[in-house]
Amino acid sequence: MTPAVRTALDEVSKTGEFKRVEAGYRNWIKNDPSAEFPAEKDRYHLYVSYACPWACRTLMTRSMKGLQDVITVTVVHPVWQKTKPGTDEHAGWMFGTSETDAKHGAWSNHAGNGGPFSTHFPDTEADPFTGSKSVREVYDSVQDTGGKYTVPVLYDKKTKQIVSNESSEIIRMLSSEFNEFAKNPDFDIYPEDMREAIDGANEWIYPAINNGVYRCGFATTQAAYDKAIGELTDAFDRLDSVLQKQRFVAGDKLTEADIRLFVTLVRFDEVYIVYFKTNTRSVMHTPSILNYCREVYQTPGVKETVNMEHIKTHYFCSHPTLNHYSIIPKGSGFLEALEEPHNREELFPSK
Repeated sequence: MTPAVRTALDEVSKTGEFKRVEAGYRNWIKNDPSAEFPAEKDRYHLYVSYACPWACRTLMTRSMKGLQDVITVTVVHPVWQKTKPGTDEHAGWMFGTSETDAKHGAWSNHAGNGGPFSTHFPDTEADPFTGSKSVREVYDSVQDTGGKYTVPVLYDKKTKQIVSNESSEIIRMLSSEFNEFAKNPDFDIYPEDMREAIDGANEWIYPAINNGVYRCGFATTQAAYDKAIGELTDAFDRLDSVLQKQRFVAGDKLTEADIRLFVTLVRFDEVYIVYFKTNTRSVMHTPSILNYCREVYQTPGVKETVNMEHIKTHYFCSHPTLNHYSIIPKGSGFLEALEEPHNREELFPSK
């Protein structure tokens, strides 16, 4: 029997290539009272990690749309732990503990090295709805059979079901189905007149950049890595060319294509260059892309969804096969660079 795919580290083919498995929950919330999952205030909850780029797509969209008072959020601990010690070897997302409970012990990485990491990590909390100790237990609470325990999880507090764990679809739901509750109802990440351009951008950015960094980092053969890094490098250069000619990825407005791209770029220099061996290119050394990242980062609602402490702690401390002792590199101060002024509007004035 083929073992279940439970984390990204399991998604490797016989040729050593990283092959991401699709999300298992693909239901939709709709602005329709008769729908199975109707749009309602305070009915839905997001389980997320500040470290995970896919989860941060949903945090960015929720924040920019002004849905903080509509959809609640729980942030998980950044350091993976064994979710059922003594039963199997799966390691994954855990919920934080109270400050009182944290006094009773701290974590190392799940191989027993590194740390100590307080179980009461900043900005994390216990699961307020299912009482789960891990994200795996949230999946178990809905009798999951897929066995891939990922974030984000869009959870229905009313029916106690997982609605979706596909970030690309969650962000479209947040953008289109909650307008009557949103503080920024006119903000549309997928406007009809730009959909062709958005879809076209996603089509090459996802496999070569968003997923491309993982294809480099989780490759287990030189041939798989060489293929992935070649495609990533070409896509990075293509992005550089695009952003020298227009303000955003799909045109003159910030859209879902930018949200999907930014969450990868903000991790690129601090994590992927070191950890995933994507060192053929750098955001800091590519003026058009750095200038673009500054504009996105400084857009209202974005900065508060970027937590570099969580990002670096997760990546460098959750995969002992890649970083045995969980040493966290100091980094280049990328977020400080994003605080500096940009001139994208001067280069590409609003029409």
